[in-house]
Amino acid sequence: MMNLKTARLLVLLMVSAGLPVLAQNVAVVNGKAIPTSRVDVMVKQMVQQGQQDTPEMRSMIKDELINREVLAQEADKQGVSSRADIKNQIEMARQSIVIRAMVSDYLTKNPVKDDDMKAEYEKVKASNSGKEYHARHILVEKEDDAKAIITKLKGGAKFEELAKSSKDPGSAEQGGDLGWAPPDAFVKPFSEAMTALKAGEYTQNPVKSQFGYHVIRLEEMRDAQFPPFEEVKGQIAESLQQRKLQDFQQSLKKKAKIQ
Repeated sequence: MMNLKTARLLVLLMVSAGLPVLAQNVAVVNGKAIPTSRVDVMVKQMVQQGQQDTPEMRSMIKDELINREVLAQEADKQGVSSRADIKNQIEMARQSIVIRAMVSDYLTKNPVKDDDMKAEYEKVKASNSGKEYHARHILVEKEDDAKAIITKLKGGAKFEELAKSSKDPGSAEQGGDLGWAPPDAFVKPFSEAMTALKAGEYTQNPVKSQFGYHVIRLEEMRDAQFPPFEEVKGQIAESLQQRKLQDFQQSLKKKAKIQ
């Protein structure tokens, strides 16, 4: 005769045997299981977007997954997934997912080092050395209009007031102010005329460019300013990561047999 202890053990074994199925699946739709891990993936995505992991959210996700499964099963019955265009979209989605995961793994295993970022910072900083110029300008369509503006300036008119009629909408409201910029930020005729001026001077003749005719006044100049390393560290890291990925991709492409 089975004793009480043995009977209890059998009951526990029978109950525990069913637990993994219940724990692994959030629902079963027409015999097809929806794994709990799928809920966890969606919860993680929503938490990353700033939402909180709550029972209400998990219940909403469960309903959404059930709705998707019902619709997906119906689509399969109708043969939608066997269409050539849908197969192509599915394959492209699959590639995107696995590539994204592989890239994440690659960057984790091959992180950008601080020394590399600092070296890149110094390289970029050196290439951006030189002078910066703070200038104003007035842009007009005709040379005669530019000459008339220069005549008014010689007569004592304020540059900022005359700049309100400039054809450059980005600077007209600021009295023609273009802010600080290196010479190569401007088209060549403008840059050459601007850098030939001394602080406080304006061009005595109209400066022609593809935009029209300019009257330029140089406010001041200074040595080029460059942001501190910590301020641009994130941008440098991203740039070096992209470079790593491009090199990795090219190395794989060279090894691949492409016909």
